[in-house]
Amino acid sequence: MKKINKKSKSAWHGLEPQDKIEMKELIDEYKSFISLSKTEREAADYIEEKAKEEGFTDLYKEDEKDFNPNGKYYAKHRGKSMVMIDLGKSDLTEGVNIIGAHIDSPRLDLKQNPIYEDGDMALLKTHYYGGIKKYQWTSLPLAIHGVAYKADGSKIKINIGEDPKDPVFSISDLLPHLAKDQNAKKMSEGVTGESLNVVIGNIPVEGNDEKHPVKNHIVKLIEDLYGISEEDFKVAELEVVPAGQARDSGFDRSMVLGYGQDDRSCAFATMKAIFSNKSSERSSIALFSDKEEIGSVGNTGMLSSFFENFMAEILFRSNGNYNELMMRRLLSKSYVLSADVVNGFDPDYAEVSDKLNSAYIGRGVSISKYGGSRGKSSSNDANAEYMSQIRMLLDKANIAWQTAEVGKVDQGGGGTIAYILANRGAEVVDIGLPVISMHAPFELISKVDLYMAYKAYDIFFKEMS
Repeated sequence: MKKINKKSKSAWHGLEPQDKIEMKELIDEYKSFISLSKTEREAADYIEEKAKEEGFTDLYKEDEKDFNPNGKYYAKHRGKSMVMIDLGKSDLTEGVNIIGAHIDSPRLDLKQNPIYEDGDMALLKTHYYGGIKKYQWTSLPLAIHGVAYKADGSKIKINIGEDPKDPVFSISDLLPHLAKDQNAKKMSEGVTGESLNVVIGNIPVEGNDEKHPVKNHIVKLIEDLYGISEEDFKVAELEVVPAGQARDSGFDRSMVLGYGQDDRSCAFATMKAIFSNKSSERSSIALFSDKEEIGSVGNTGMLSSFFENFMAEILFRSNGNYNELMMRRLLSKSYVLSADVVNGFDPDYAEVSDKLNSAYIGRGVSISKYGGSRGKSSSNDANAEYMSQIRMLLDKANIAWQTAEVGKVDQGGGGTIAYILANRGAEVVDIGLPVISMHAPFELISKVDLYMAYKAYDIFFKEMS
């Protein structure tokens, strides 16, 4: 990579021919990843498959006596979260290098009793997950992903709407000719949560004696095609997501348009970085958590103990014993990157941003010293010493970076998983890439920013000490 030209703000200007080749390979795999990983379960499955290919072993499936103190291990937690460790040479209680991303994204979840009929149509009721603008989810081709369980406990994976031969689904919107009252409402009220109902069919069963002929036809069709009864929906986890593949965007193909780039872009870069790690002095850990979009709660969110349980097992097997002091020392001496995206400056909505403190797509990876809302509420605020270390690390590796915060001070804000490990004493800062149209069904990133994020995470694993 050429020496970054500080006079030019664009990260594109520092690329050598070899960088462009490496970046193309990275982006090609990335587009495949986010096209195949539209739920947290699918992302965890993808990462697990790649981890096995890279020589990582499932910690909980290996006999304790076979533990390798310099090995590579992973654990998938309840199908929705992942943790990987590449054990280094130094004692774990001297601290480790951790990069944590989340693999859930805003979406629509099916309610437990979703199927109904109205207006000679069969529909599915949904409950939105995470922060969305509800009106953005109407009149789009949609797919259904997830898992269902039959009465005998057998599991059925669902992915309908991605194959070109599959049907797709949609949520209706009101025609402009009759939208006088709707147009008079605030945007947040024009489409309600209870109106985000997915149209799934129109043909009734034969005969006129059926009470719900279209619904009954669709219920039978779903059972015939996919093996799921109406009762099975009550215990299923089914997610409605935008249908279609991630695509190059722009005449120059400089960007990627796709669903779920918050935060699977950073998750992908984290995965690739730990795979490129080679015998570092300190152990490297990649975390992929669930439920960040709703507060990191639940037994698969970062506030749960899945990560610490994994590390307790690693400490025990490494030392032949375990006590709480070991974990306290490990966490207090660890360095962490909270790998999460930040909003990119959008010239169409410039009024919500401080131009001097915004992330711009194409200018490289972005560091957010703090997040939260308004008076830094619910934020981690990285100290100057740690910021200085990160700055020197990135400059030494000639990685294009910028700093940013989420909009103007009183405009709103946002949070990440940064505060969770910071609360345990680790040094933590947010570092990720800018996204345009964050939380929309289709988000936009710059390819060079993803490449710089990968390079930043890679050098962090290799050299942070």
